[in-house]
Amino acid sequence: MNELAVKKNAVTEPMRIPTLADELAALFGRAGHRLYLVGGSVRDAMLGRDSADLDFTTDARPDTVLKIVSGWADGVWEAGIAFGTVGVTKRGTTLEITTFRADSYDRMSRNPEVTFGDAIEGDLLRRDFTVNAMAVDLETKQLVDPYDGMTALRRGILDTPAPPEESFADDPLRMLRAARFTAQLGFSASPRVVMAMTEMAGQLTRITAERVQAELSKLMVAADPRSGLELMVETDLADHVLPEVPGMRLAIDEHHQHKDVYEHSLTVLQQAIDLERGGEPDLVLRLAALLHDIGKPATREFQPGGGVSFHHHEVVGAKMTRKRLRALKYSKQIVDDVSQLVFLHLRFHGYGKGEWTDSAVRRYVTDAGPLLDRLHKLVRADCTTRNKRKAAALQRTYDDLEERIERIRAEEDLAKVRPDLDGNEIMKLLGLPPGPLVGEAWKFLKELRLDRGPLDHDEAVAELREWAGEQGITPAD
Repeated sequence: MNELAVKKNAVTEPMRIPTLADELAALFGRAGHRLYLVGGSVRDAMLGRDSADLDFTTDARPDTVLKIVSGWADGVWEAGIAFGTVGVTKRGTTLEITTFRADSYDRMSRNPEVTFGDAIEGDLLRRDFTVNAMAVDLETKQLVDPYDGMTALRRGILDTPAPPEESFADDPLRMLRAARFTAQLGFSASPRVVMAMTEMAGQLTRITAERVQAELSKLMVAADPRSGLELMVETDLADHVLPEVPGMRLAIDEHHQHKDVYEHSLTVLQQAIDLERGGEPDLVLRLAALLHDIGKPATREFQPGGGVSFHHHEVVGAKMTRKRLRALKYSKQIVDDVSQLVFLHLRFHGYGKGEWTDSAVRRYVTDAGPLLDRLHKLVRADCTTRNKRKAAALQRTYDDLEERIERIRAEEDLAKVRPDLDGNEIMKLLGLPPGPLVGEAWKFLKELRLDRGPLDHDEAVAELREWAGEQGITPAD
């Protein structure tokens, strides 16, 4: 079934309700309260998608909810109780039960003044999009859809229950969620939503970097991040999240086969995703593919005769990547890994037709370290020329490099390239205490190891003693 093809009998036949939901509804019914399955849980069920968590809403107040689930739940947490939400675990499934809300917002932040409501219709009105503003009454098994979310779901349209200007003023993060749902579900934003996003993009600055980053990450690991990114650029949201991405529209790609570096980068992103070959989405690889050329606008130079150069754009781009990802509060590991891939993505182009020495191949592997497999995918994805012969030649050349890496790896343990003498032996041979000189000696021997491959012990000692003499260090007897 197509992901966007809603079940034809979704309205006329009861949804398949999870056993846990029925159990919970029975508890609420005996206590004199109504319970509804709501939001993304309903949307995903209609789309035939699995939903890891179950979300509910109820007329019961939070303290009453706690009493109802006591003794039934395997675990209960109250971290969100100030917002009306009680978290529950049961047989390995996470459930969230939230009292009907009728919040108001100060529109200076995204923090609501929490007030509880008395009707399901009012609760659904305050939700982000009509496709998420549907509920199932677990007593009657009837769909509650006051804002025609089913029609929007059938058409694959993102629209808001309230006017979009009001919805986004209440919570500007919803604009970024529109881009995320576009990428995840293949939906298209309605014209009025697009207009409101464009007019209100600047309000995204009210949202913390951590929340923006969380939405961006979900978008990037979705099925079609390109469509979400294009919506962000079209509506100017990207100017406040990843301004370097729309900034690439100013730079014409040097291959002259794409409209600009922006289009080239989106193509590289898609090709990198294809190289995941059905595995888990790789956030680091996808960010590197999107950002690998962000240094081009700053390094663009027009050459006599109409040529364009981008010298050292990988160096500039790595610095820009590090700055942007830090501003988005990504973890140090992600910042380091994505920046290093951006820095290394151009190195392969020095390989020519295989002119690299084994030493250069070792350095390529050593510099990539644990990122080598991702670097392989990024470099291959970066070939976007429409000239089939040129593309095939580039892929054959990279095949040759990978074969050389495997050959050398079979002969030497490239993953554990270390000097032929360790730090203790260096100190003993040179009569040095622990300190910077030992580190310099260790680095010298590692560079030697990369250049010449493994050395036997006596040869390594001789090279160390010669280096020490050049540094004015008198080796120990």
